[in-house]
Order: sequence, then structure tokens, then C-alpha cells
Amino acid sequence: MTALLLLLASAALCGMIVILLTNLLTFPDLRDSNASGIVASVSVLVPARNEAAVIGPTVRSLLQQSHPCLEILILDDSSEDGTDRAALEASGNDNRLRVFKGQPIPGGWLAKNWACHQLAGEASGEIIIFADADVRWRPRALAALLCELWRSGADMLAIMPSQETVSWPERLCVPLMAFAIHAYLPAVAVHRTRYPLLAAANGQCIAFRRTAYNSLGGHASVRDSILDDIGLARRAKGVGLSLRMAEANGLITCRMYADWRTVREGYAKNILAGFGGAAGLIAATVFHWAVFLVPWGLLGLGFTGAAVPWHPYWALILVCAGIIVRALTAWRTGQRVGDAPLLPIAVLLMTAIAAQSLWWHWRYGGPLWKGRRAVP
Repeated sequence: MTALLLLLASAALCGMIVILLTNLLTFPDLRDSNASGIVASVSVLVPARNEAAVIGPTVRSLLQQSHPCLEILILDDSSEDGTDRAALEASGNDNRLRVFKGQPIPGGWLAKNWACHQLAGEASGEIIIFADADVRWRPRALAALLCELWRSGADMLAIMPSQETVSWPERLCVPLMAFAIHAYLPAVAVHRTRYPLLAAANGQCIAFRRTAYNSLGGHASVRDSILDDIGLARRAKGVGLSLRMAEANGLITCRMYADWRTVREGYAKNILAGFGGAAGLIAATVFHWAVFLVPWGLLGLGFTGAAVPWHPYWALILVCAGIIVRALTAWRTGQRVGDAPLLPIAVLLMTAIAAQSLWWHWRYGGPLWKGRRAVP
């Protein structure tokens, strides 16, 4: 049994290294660019619920963008903390910003998907960009996004914002998003094949050509999906549209969570759906234990004199391979490379998050988020 686990870990890590090296060569970055030749009108659409603490800097960063045909629409989704007032105060009465109240959620819709659907209905831009309320835009970030959209010929451009992490739970868990993208999903396959399962997106920032968004059915096509970003990416490929991904390269940033509670609840909201249900989530947890925890255990046993298949040095090679993959994905996405040896602790924290998600599923029928049950 132990030998089989080592074989599994060896094969998995070899595959990750191959995919990661391929992505290091082919995964595009946003570049600081001048989009003066791009005259398409742009709508940045921000759904916001109880975001008063973060919406001000977001609004100010968006209003720093120099694109001549820009509108910024914020939908206040039944906030109880003055989100709308905070957004308007931050705008300084700039007429490029409009804030409006969302309508009640109809049956069969998830809250964020309904908010995005309403925003799209109000938007006038030829390019529409959905962005979260805690996403920050450096000056010329919008220009860089538009240049990449034009350069790649994308109908849907999935931006991977640079993640800001401060507390230890953030540092250990948040970079695993980049780990999964860069070590598990070859960008070449996402960009060059039409297979819908080879699709990825991050709902923090997604850009569409308006005609493409309409042709795939918009958010109405994923109205009941908690993974609306992945659902839209798969829909885009399914109807023959061009999907592209790009790293934000520090131009678009986000601090998703602030502490262990928000990290746990934020990831638990999506993780069950991300692995296709309880069976998939449990299988993925076992897989990650086998690849990233078992070699550490065998390494310790081997150096105490216990019998370990293929000698403890093989376990040491696997431990080092896991650290290297984690370190390279951190380096690629601007995270702390020095946190890579703590990957086993991150796996244990993700196990606790998986348990939270399963508990919500069995106890409430779905995840809880911002005071509401995140199921239609």
C-alpha cells in the first residue's frame, strides 16, 4: 500500500512539473500598456453587498483609469452597511460612476449571478468587465487588460488578479488558487482546444466582448451555479468562443480574506461545487494527502530506522518536488516563495475547509455566505 502511495505521488508530481514548466513558457501576463488606439466603450460592473469597508478604494482606483469611454456601474445588493453611500462619496460626484439598487432575487437564481445579470442589462459598453468590490486597479491596468483582449483576440478574457495576503491563513491557503491553475491546468489546452472541461476563470475579474457575452447566454445561462465564473468559461468554449487567461502581473490586485474565519468560509462556499460534489471533494482530499502529506510522514519514519519502500530518500525527493512546485507557482504569481515548505500545513487547513463545506451541505443543503444560503 505504501509503495502504491509513493507511485501515485511520483506520477502526480511529475505531471504537475510538466504542466507548470509549460505554463511558465506560455501563460500570458498583463503588461503596462497604452490603449490609446482602442476606442471601444467599456463598462466595469461591480456587484456589491456589505462592502462599505472596501468599496471606496476600489472606486477611486477605477476612476484613475484613463480610458475615454468608460462607465462604472455598482449594484448595491441589499447592503446593510451603507455600501452605496461609501461608493458615491469616494467618487467625488464623477459622472462615470452610477450606483443603483438591485431587485429582489427571483426563484432559481443565486444572488451574485442575479446581480451580474442586472448589471449587464444596464451596461452600455462594447466591452463589459465584471469585477469584485475588493479588486484594486493600478493606473493603466484597464489599458493593459484591453491591450491583452485585443492582442489575444479573446471573446472572454479571464484575469487572475494578484492576490494580497497578510495573515498566516491567507498566506497558506490563498496561493493554492494559483497552485491549482499553474500546476494542474495547461494554458495551451485552455486556449487552443474547445473541450469545455479545460476551462478556468476567476470571478474577481472577467472581461467579455458584449456580443460574445450575449451569445453564450450571459449570467442567465449559469443562474443557479455557485461557480458562475467556471460555468461561463465552459459555456464560452462550448459555443465556440475564444477563451483566454492572463495573470494580472500586479496591475489588478485583490485581498480576498482577512483571517481564518473568512478564509474558511470563503473557500468552503465554492470547494464542494469545484470538485463536483461530496464524492469528488473527498477523493481530492485523499489525493492531496497522498501527494503532499504521506511523503513527509514516510520521510520521518525512514530516518527513525523504520522500513520504507524505496528508501527514505525517495520520500525526500517527493517532499522536495512538492516544495519546488509550490515555490515556482508562488514566484510566478508574486507570492512569498519562502512559504512553500509550509505546504503540508496548507493541505491540512484545506482539509478543514472541505469538512466545513461538507457540513454546510449536509446540514443546510448548501453553503452560507454573507448571511444568506448560497443555493437557489
